[in-house]
Amino acid sequence: MTAEPRPVTVRFDADQLILELRHDAEGAYYAFPDGRPGTADAPRVALSLAEAVHARIRPAGTAETVLRAWAAGTVPPGPVALDDPAAVVPVRVRAGAIVIRDGAMLLIRFEEAGAPYYEIPGGGVEEGETPQEAVVRELDEETGLTGTVGPEVARVWKGGRREHYFTVAATGEVGAPETLDNYGGAPVWMPVERLPVTPLWPRRLSWRIEHWYRSGWPDRPAELADSITELGRPCGW
Repeated sequence: MTAEPRPVTVRFDADQLILELRHDAEGAYYAFPDGRPGTADAPRVALSLAEAVHARIRPAGTAETVLRAWAAGTVPPGPVALDDPAAVVPVRVRAGAIVIRDGAMLLIRFEEAGAPYYEIPGGGVEEGETPQEAVVRELDEETGLTGTVGPEVARVWKGGRREHYFTVAATGEVGAPETLDNYGGAPVWMPVERLPVTPLWPRRLSWRIEHWYRSGWPDRPAELADSITELGRPCGW
């Protein structure tokens, strides 16, 4: 029998979240103190909500639960379920292209029940492909643009999928609708400043892109779990 994972203890000091600063091959990240062997000497840090929403906190699923509740003013200190999507083999790996020109970002517009929603261009990574190769291929298929891949800025886990998002410098013009493969969607340019209030998947990434565009892209990929199903709901965590 597999033991149930023990819950994560969430600790606050006044209005700051107490975390441990740890490192792996990709650099620094934060973790909830759990007393694991080898972490006893990890330095403790205290982050405000404004700092925590931009921090790499693991496990990502637990971090989403805590930040979402904290942003609503409801999370108490105490145990929270361990939710680590990075520890599970994904059912699908997706790569997405963040393409920005003249202050607008390229999105794919869909409509459901008369209401629009949007996705970032991209699609599944095929066997033998890297995410970087997949994002160039998908961008061409969905928009007709030719892309040069830049840094990976985010990894998002959602519904059993792992999604990689890259900045992409694209050349050319968007192709005619009949030449594109979008499953009924259509490429559109959306002002970056509108992204936080746009019904865009993945929801937890949309407002961060606007923030990064103004303040600078992250040095290492943000790590986000995203369980949001209501795209019209404001998201600040």
